[in-house]
Formats: sequence, structure tokens, C-alpha cells
Amino acid sequence: MHIDLSTGISLEAELTSPSDADRNHGDGGSNLAIFLHPWSWLGGRMQDPVVSLLMDIFEAHKSHYYLLRYNSRGVGKSSGWPSLTGLSEGEDLRALVQWALGTLGNIRSLVIVGYSHGSLIASLHSTLPSKSIKVSHILLSYPLGPRGWLTAFHSNTYDTALRNLLSSPDAHVLVVFGDQDDFTGVSKYERWTEELRRLAGTDAQRLEIVRVDGASHFWRGQDEQVLAAAVERWLQG
Repeated sequence: MHIDLSTGISLEAELTSPSDADRNHGDGGSNLAIFLHPWSWLGGRMQDPVVSLLMDIFEAHKSHYYLLRYNSRGVGKSSGWPSLTGLSEGEDLRALVQWALGTLGNIRSLVIVGYSHGSLIASLHSTLPSKSIKVSHILLSYPLGPRGWLTAFHSNTYDTALRNLLSSPDAHVLVVFGDQDDFTGVSKYERWTEELRRLAGTDAQRLEIVRVDGASHFWRGQDEQVLAAAVERWLQG
């Protein structure tokens, strides 16, 4: 399918709906998860195997979700051209969320799931003014080490977005990284996550950080099972 956004971009996307029996909950609301793929300049696209793994985790979860993944601008059959900063992709994400909320209707919970470069873009989306929609974030393998050149040296913009997100009392963020990540050293991750904890304060609901020993950036082999367990546990919380 193609989704025409208010930004002027048409996104190639895949939307999976829960069964009619599982779509609505006792309060009449539905759940939606949106998945963001790795950096398009290095071949990232919505069929990425880690993105597919994440979708499988959500599909198996007891609180059934609409699942929406898409090729970002300039990828596959999506129109436009990838930006160097990621900021245009952030605008597209905000427009996509508004499209989904308006099209699907009665969404009570939205989870924005970003893997690798996708986690950078996911972090640009804040919580929503409407208290009736809970917005959560999963940031997987956030590319902290190469973030400067991945964003054309706009790291401060992404720092500010994360600070603003974690400062919100409505934030609900899961950060997962491997201590053998191919692009970010574990000591750099540890310093960063300590700063995130300070920003989130004592409210444990705002932020959960999971370090997976032995896991690389790409979540292969047994790392898939550890990742799946961490995400499932967070979804149940």
C-alpha cells in the first residue's frame, strides 16, 4: 500500500490488522505499533530482518496490535529523497502517526519502534497532547557512536529531542543495546544511559534500559531470543 502524507511524501508501507475478535479491548480502544528501519543510505528498508523480528514479537503479544512498517522517503517505492540529517524523516513520522490515528480510529496505545538509525527518527516523536492515547518508544541499538555523521552533525537536535521526551511525565521508553555493538562502545553506552536515567528521574515507568551481554548491533542467533524476551517483558509491564 501507499500512504500519502501531509509532507507531500508517499510512503510504501505494510499494515497488518489484528483479527476482528482481537482488535477491540474492553474500553473500546486498539493498539498500534509503527516500525522504523535502519539507515537508508546503507540499504536499510522495511524488510530488515530485525524489524521483522520485532514485528513478530508484537504479533505474538497478548494485546494485539495493528502493525505498520514503511520504507522511509526515497527507499523502495516511497517518493522523495533521503535527507542527510534525518529531520525530514522525523516530519514524515509525525505525519504518518496523524494519518494512522485518523484512519484507524480509536487508538488507545501507540508504540514507536526504531531500530538502529530508525531509533534516531523514533526519538524525534514526542508524546501526544491527548491523554487518551499512550505513546511509548522502543529504541533498539541506538547508533550513539556514529550519530554525528549519520545526522550531518545534528547530534544536539537529537539530544534535545531525547531530553524533552524523557522529561515528559507521560514518557514510556525502552532502550536496548548490546555490549558488543559494532558501532558504539559499551563504555559510551553506559555513560549515555546514566545521563538518560538522570533525565528520567525516579519514575521507573518513564525509562527502562536493557543491556544484553554478548549481543552485537544485528541481533543474530541466540541474541534474538534475549531481545524478544526483553521486549515482551516490557510490553507486559
